[in-house]
Amino acid sequence: MIRTQPHERFSTQLSLEPDAARAFAGAVGDTNPLHHDAEFAAATRFGRLLASGPQTTAHLLALTASHFSQRGAVLGLEFWVRFRRPIYADETITLEWLVVSVKDSPRLDGEIIDLRGRIRKENGETAVGAKGRVLVTRSLAPVEKPPVEKGH
Repeated sequence: MIRTQPHERFSTQLSLEPDAARAFAGAVGDTNPLHHDAEFAAATRFGRLLASGPQTTAHLLALTASHFSQRGAVLGLEFWVRFRRPIYADETITLEWLVVSVKDSPRLDGEIIDLRGRIRKENGETAVGAKGRVLVTRSLAPVEKPPVEKGH
């Protein structure tokens, strides 16, 4: 397993498409017309269709799994997001993560990695802020526990 270092950065760009945004929102049960009805969305302050929060954050969280799975088995432990600006269903966004800290975990046979992330809009503004924690380990097989001695 490759040791993770604080200050490591990783990112990717993603071009959203309105049909995919509608399909994703429908698949997760998000019936908000801002994600489905272009005419409705055009009449709002946003002016056009929005990508749903579950879609954009799913892509952001998935980037951690894709990145760290190249080093070992990865398991998301916790994530927190804050929505700051709308993301349009037809824009190109940048997903970014920064490793804040790394703690060895001999008990879990791996590293617990704290992250800070964001989604940037085409104009560079931060639309979503995020924090996360993942476990990267050699294997997600059950961890052997030492035998418990029974008293007589």
